[in-house]
Amino acid sequence: MASYDASSTNKSKKSVRTYKDLDLDFTRHPVTNDVVKIEDVDAVKRSVRNLINTNFYERPFHPELGCGVRELLFENFTPLTGIFIRRKVQEVLDNYEPRARVSGISVNEQPDRNAIDVQVNFYVLNLPNPVSVTTTLQRIR
Repeated sequence: MASYDASSTNKSKKSVRTYKDLDLDFTRHPVTNDVVKIEDVDAVKRSVRNLINTNFYERPFHPELGCGVRELLFENFTPLTGIFIRRKVQEVLDNYEPRARVSGISVNEQPDRNAIDVQVNFYVLNLPNPVSVTTTLQRIR
């Protein structure tokens, strides 16, 4: 009879991979005095929000990385503008965020605030619950 221990292979189809990123607030861990890490869903949510808010040529050594929705904020908002924003967000997430599977994107204009709310619904790979991220795009000039 074979003995099973912790070093045996796992035959489960579910991945046990955890996603880790640095906290961009650069808060200090109280015990290790190192930068705090964010994990799993919070890491993917932060990444999705950063990708949507990044313009082209904003990241050093990666000028192709960006969403380009800021250029649409100075246009008059029409139904076509909402479609363009959805397409750009879908494209950047498909190309640069492999950990998220997008299930829906909604664009809501707020003309009184000169802002557009973008809500992205997605599933993090290997997690069964849907996740939602809402970010507000505003004209700053």
